[in-house]
Amino acid sequence: MTVAVSAQGGSQPHQRRHDKYDRLVTTAQSLPKLKVAVAHPCDPASLDAVFEAVGLGLIDPILVGPQAKITAAVAALGKDPSKMRIVDAPHSHAAAGAAVDLVKAGQAEALMKGSLHTDELMGAVVRREGGLRTARRISHCFVMDVPGHETALIITDAAVNIAPTLEDKVHIVQNAIDLARALRVDPVRVAILSAMETVNPKVPSTIEAAALCKMADRGQITGGILDGPLALDNAIDLGAAAIKKIQSPVAGQANVLVVPDLEAGNMLAKSLTFLADADAAGIVLGARVPIILTSRADSTITRLASCAVASLVAEAQRSQLSMPEV
Repeated sequence: MTVAVSAQGGSQPHQRRHDKYDRLVTTAQSLPKLKVAVAHPCDPASLDAVFEAVGLGLIDPILVGPQAKITAAVAALGKDPSKMRIVDAPHSHAAAGAAVDLVKAGQAEALMKGSLHTDELMGAVVRREGGLRTARRISHCFVMDVPGHETALIITDAAVNIAPTLEDKVHIVQNAIDLARALRVDPVRVAILSAMETVNPKVPSTIEAAALCKMADRGQITGGILDGPLALDNAIDLGAAAIKKIQSPVAGQANVLVVPDLEAGNMLAKSLTFLADADAAGIVLGARVPIILTSRADSTITRLASCAVASLVAEAQRSQLSMPEV
């Protein structure tokens, strides 16, 4: 299955292959349709992604928000509102809460952001009473399709945790490993990034990288192979790793990149997007269900890939015991 779309905004319009995303979508199509509560989808941009995913058999959506606005937006796209389940909620804040309640009631297996602020949706997710928190810290992953790079790259955390502590990073790394395994990546090679590949007491991220690797050695992080600190070049390029004489099962072939903080992750992801013509499917992990975060600037295939990623994560969660709630 191949989806032909133009590149994301900011690049010169052209057609290119998205083999990595195509494989994700094809795999997700073999699974049961994901029941998704879409919070406040009141504009054509957010609804278009929903209908694209429905058309490919990826999701079974519930649209949550002001019924009149949703109905008008659906009709503006030339679709039949009567064929969509709509749960009325008066405004975006109420829509976020109602979407979370649908998950709590077992009627939805994932959340999807519509035309509301990310903070509104996440506020409903993390609320102490009636939210979707687990014992795991919530974090965000980009699954990036970078032209010329053989495999998809998972980058974390570039959207949720601003200045994560070492304890936070344990959860961020474990969430990313669990995501990679849900995407059927084997082995999962995790690079803990810094500005250098040696431990330097003056650079805290190098010390945290070393600690995370030792924690993995002791079984505090499981399911992946960790190495760090690594600079970006010797994390993803075998030639660069060889020049630095780094002997590691991760160096040069990492498929998960853990950044020091949100600023570094955001700059890395956007550099790849706008300078290297990459696409960035986004997913939030660590809650009871996967959360699909799409942007109005996302290309069609990126939106579909985000839905496919959520479907694969939900399938993995069905096959294992749920994480304890808090």
